[in-house]
Amino acid sequence: MKLKKLCIFFLGALLAVALAACSKQNNSSQERGNSLTVWMEDNGKIKVLSTVRMIDDLVGEIGKERVDRLTLIHGEIDPHSYEMVKGDDEKISFAQVIFYNGLGLEHGASLSHRLQKHPNAMAVAEAVRNLYPERILKRGGQVDPHVWMDISLWKETIDPIVAALTAVSPKDGEFFHANGESLKARMLAVHEEIGQIMNKVPEDKRFLVTSHDSFHYFARAYLADSENGQWQQRFIAPEGLAPEAQISPADIQAVIDYLFHHRVNIVFSESNMSRDALRKIVEASSKKGLKVEIAEAYLHSDAMGEQGTETGTYLGMMRHNAQIMADAWTKKKEE
Repeated sequence: MKLKKLCIFFLGALLAVALAACSKQNNSSQERGNSLTVWMEDNGKIKVLSTVRMIDDLVGEIGKERVDRLTLIHGEIDPHSYEMVKGDDEKISFAQVIFYNGLGLEHGASLSHRLQKHPNAMAVAEAVRNLYPERILKRGGQVDPHVWMDISLWKETIDPIVAALTAVSPKDGEFFHANGESLKARMLAVHEEIGQIMNKVPEDKRFLVTSHDSFHYFARAYLADSENGQWQQRFIAPEGLAPEAQISPADIQAVIDYLFHHRVNIVFSESNMSRDALRKIVEASSKKGLKVEIAEAYLHSDAMGEQGTETGTYLGMMRHNAQIMADAWTKKKEE
């Protein structure tokens, strides 16, 4: 009898967990549906579509309640290889303003074509390149689109965003400008904070290895003691700027050589990337006598964290990345 009651109790508990999970999933789906429904309402607000959340977050800080925002590329999806799905064409056509990164980030053929055809689509990173061409990086002849990994450079997208929103709603221009100036100040404060976090790590430990080539701007801004401090040597990754590219044995070997040369004992995976290449590198290094481990916590590069979490905002994501690196390197130094 006791065994029967125990079985009933456990079955009830399992059912409750399943129902809760189902309810959570339904609520999540409902929230996504409602956000799209609200975005498409005729409510007098500017309808803004951003390709990635690193842009959308800035738009929200600048436009606040006077814009309705939507992000095209959600979750852990790779923006480099994103191709349009059902419903995307409708979103693009409905948007009054579209903000995308440019510099080859959204290079999926269907998406790239539609963005270039939209009359009010702005490539924010390309606007930065027009202002500061010398600050835009290239890797192997290819432009590096990951401008947001340097906060001091990413803040230069604010004025173009303010201008584009003001062109649609001139009466709100002062509002957008004031919010933009406030956001610049906060971004510079976090930029300096990350610099201080990194300066506490011994310079001989600041050698970064991640899944793909997305941290060169970060390395230049935060990992070297100065712009001329050989920042190019501070970062390497097995996968290229666009992570869908094939990894060659030479790419793997280059990272292994880097680990041995700089005596690096920890590597970092990214939230939207497979760890397979890093595992191969760790295994091969171990066989050659260098103990290397993959950091438990993920870094965020092409995809931010869940909304409502620390990494769900752009500045929170950047602060998180810096702290994860600093904690891991400091721990390894102590060991």
